[in-house]
Amino acid sequence: MDNEESHGEIRQRHRRAIDEATAEITFGAWIDGETRSASTGETFRTTDPVIDETIAEVPRCTSEDIETAVDAAQSSFKGEWSDLGVTERSALLNEWADELSAHRDTLGLLESLDTGKPLEYAKEEIDGAVAFLSYYADIARSHGGKQIPVDGDSLVYTQREPYGVCGQITPWNFPLYLLSWKVGPALATGNTVVIKPAELTPLTALYAAQLSEGILPDGVLNVVPGYGEEAGAPLTEHEDVRKLAFTGEDLTGETIMKAAAANITPVTLELGGKSPMIVFPDADVETAAEAAADGIFYNTGQACDAASRILLHEDIKEEFTEAFLDHAADYTVGDPLEEGTMMGPLAHQGQYEKVTDYIELGTEEGATVLTGGSAPDDPDLEDGWFIEPTIFDDVSNDMRIAQEEIFGPVECLLTFSDYDEAIEMANDIEYGLAGYVITENASLAHQAASDIEAGLIAVNKYPGDDLGVPFGGYKRSGIGRECAEETLDHYTQTKTVNMRLDEPEL
Repeated sequence: MDNEESHGEIRQRHRRAIDEATAEITFGAWIDGETRSASTGETFRTTDPVIDETIAEVPRCTSEDIETAVDAAQSSFKGEWSDLGVTERSALLNEWADELSAHRDTLGLLESLDTGKPLEYAKEEIDGAVAFLSYYADIARSHGGKQIPVDGDSLVYTQREPYGVCGQITPWNFPLYLLSWKVGPALATGNTVVIKPAELTPLTALYAAQLSEGILPDGVLNVVPGYGEEAGAPLTEHEDVRKLAFTGEDLTGETIMKAAAANITPVTLELGGKSPMIVFPDADVETAAEAAADGIFYNTGQACDAASRILLHEDIKEEFTEAFLDHAADYTVGDPLEEGTMMGPLAHQGQYEKVTDYIELGTEEGATVLTGGSAPDDPDLEDGWFIEPTIFDDVSNDMRIAQEEIFGPVECLLTFSDYDEAIEMANDIEYGLAGYVITENASLAHQAASDIEAGLIAVNKYPGDDLGVPFGGYKRSGIGRECAEETLDHYTQTKTVNMRLDEPEL
């Protein structure tokens, strides 16, 4: 088969997949239990990053649609949803999770087409979203207040109560997976939600909401697609939104905090990172190289906890670099719908331009490209936003490529000579989401885990997040923790009851 035929085959494969995935779905906003167009009637398109063609037209919602959704969520919170006990809410969430699981193939295909991630990875992430919804449904049943012993004739106890309407804004890199991190705890604790999914990848959020029909009461779950200024800003500024959660860029997080301040609205923010992986001289080189490759090339490097700075002890650098290059070569770049593909394209043109600009910047700063640095030399992939696994050597910690979040498959190799230097380099950054430690020495691992300024430390592995494991960052990486039991506290407020007890009279 010549290149032109192969090129055409990929395009035809994706067109067929788009037809298959969208044939029976109308991608409207989901408000008050029904699919709706935007109040203006306007739409925007979401595109397949492999062939740069339209997947679907999606309502371009504005403040009027946000107002309608918040009203619906408020009515539901004060009505049917608030009348349900935690056991009933848990059962409904689990039923919705089962419905999503039953539509795994369609959701996975939509996710792959919308984001460019390999199909099997996308399906695994659908499984992860289902697992998180069920996890929160189950643990909410044991979440509550406590009795507090005090002096005197008093009975003091606390109870946890939902805020009301929660506004949630989700990112484009793990659309349904990270939606479950927010919707799960919010609904499990008795809140209602209005979600603004990323305009770049809204499809699975919209379809998942439709799959809640007949399960969740109308108005409990609302999904309003649109652009940040037109839909996101009105959501964060709305006075009836009592809790906000956002995952995305740190500068956008600043804007959301400012909007929340006007109404004294509590926020949960996960704002990315520039996470170090420290490879100590006693490390198992294969373990280190495999973890490093997964840590920067999985999801084409578009992960907030990506291990995007490798800090290598000078004694192990040469051996590690050789092994790391081998693992990078194994990360097969190709069509996400083909079995065996490990790395698809970047999710959209803007991200491709950002990543390629950083690669150019890295060379200007004096770093050396060991591998990658450009689009694959493959005519079959020329229509998509593909970039090869890229590794920079000769990087110093003050370079912009070592300090700024690139959000692509671009790794930076740095060296250190002793422990103190490694920790100083690891912490000399504005972010603090994750850190990775590769060593066979348990004491060294524990000490480094203690000294790295980050919310999550993984030892001899990537990633470090999982069900029940608190996930969130220090410094500019955000506020609050997701994925764990303590997340339920972020979606409830404490009421204290202090009751005087009189002497019983019989």
